[in-house]
Amino acid sequence: MIHNPNNIRTAGKPLDQATKVMIMVHGRGGSARDILSLSNHIQDKDFAFIAPEAQNNTWYPYSFLRPMEENEPYLSSALEVMASLRARLQADYNFKLPQIYWLGFSQGACLMLEFLARNATEYGGVFGLSGGLIGPAETPRAYEGSFGNTPIFLGCSDHDSHVPKERVLESESVFRKLGAKVTTKLYPNFPHSINEDELNVVNLLIAGDQPPLAII
Repeated sequence: MIHNPNNIRTAGKPLDQATKVMIMVHGRGGSARDILSLSNHIQDKDFAFIAPEAQNNTWYPYSFLRPMEENEPYLSSALEVMASLRARLQADYNFKLPQIYWLGFSQGACLMLEFLARNATEYGGVFGLSGGLIGPAETPRAYEGSFGNTPIFLGCSDHDSHVPKERVLESESVFRKLGAKVTTKLYPNFPHSINEDELNVVNLLIAGDQPPLAII
């Protein structure tokens, strides 16, 4: 296995005391420590946060828009880390799937969204920041399962240097078809980063509030 599923960091409440857990997935060149710093912006204090770290800080070598086989065997190993982490939270800490939340940025958002599309079920919430489903434009999206009204937020620049807005909107469509309640926001001429509005939307969705649906 390329990526070590035991290479993880945690923050927030201890896993055995929390009523909710958020899996946070870092981007290319990032780290578990980096992405966990976002936990300081989550207003709900009942969360444990857990973040896996990629081998050499990269989940797969090439763009997420390249043919999937070009990113193997790294991509399959990274997807296995997602599956292993979810299984551990269920088996060792007795989290039910609706108590599990996911947040990823950039390459981490792409990896997380692809894993969840392949494993659609009801989660607490899914927050994909500057990412989209993996593969070239002609990739068949024959995913199965249902998100059962899981709130999903996709936030990205409308001119992102790595993530075309068309892929964000395609991902939105796929998740809607799988039963998710999707909020998408494209931010005009914003750099490839996370902004305050995105974090506000995340907090609103965690609280069960409905953020404005308009793409801005």
